[in-house]
Amino acid sequence: MLDSIITSKTRLKLLIKFFVTSSNKGYLRGIAEEFNESTNSIRKELNQLSDAGYLIKSQENNKIYYRANIEHPLFGSLQKLVRTYLGLDETIDQVLERTGNVKLVALLGDYARGVDSGTIEVLICGDGLDADYLTRLTEKTEQFLGKKIVIYPQMPEGVLQQIILYQKED
Repeated sequence: MLDSIITSKTRLKLLIKFFVTSSNKGYLRGIAEEFNESTNSIRKELNQLSDAGYLIKSQENNKIYYRANIEHPLFGSLQKLVRTYLGLDETIDQVLERTGNVKLVALLGDYARGVDSGTIEVLICGDGLDADYLTRLTEKTEQFLGKKIVIYPQMPEGVLQQIILYQKED
């Protein structure tokens, strides 16, 4: 759906990264490594999104970090659009509130590459996670979305791309 409107895979991945949750931030090289893409393609899209006011820049320890501009008039609409595209409207918030001490939630597989394949792969790491709750939530979400959801408790081998949806700051 969204990938037919936004034809740049890099831009789509950036929108997912920054608008799925407003706490996400990243810097050029880190994002390039996370997406397994060149810094030039990431730089181009970051500059365009920043110039349009969708992202804001801040400097920390000799790095320029980008994050969603929550003051932008379209922030709420973009966030809802991204979450709907991923089928994660309220699911991430529920996982963070009810699953335990979640340290990391990352989107893997096709959706991390911006491809709507029908299988959503999610990495959820943390301490004391409620596996039963995650199973029930996964089943409900699969029925609601009509998509298969695969939850990983640790990074599977061979994963080249991921989009970090949530990472607990130390």
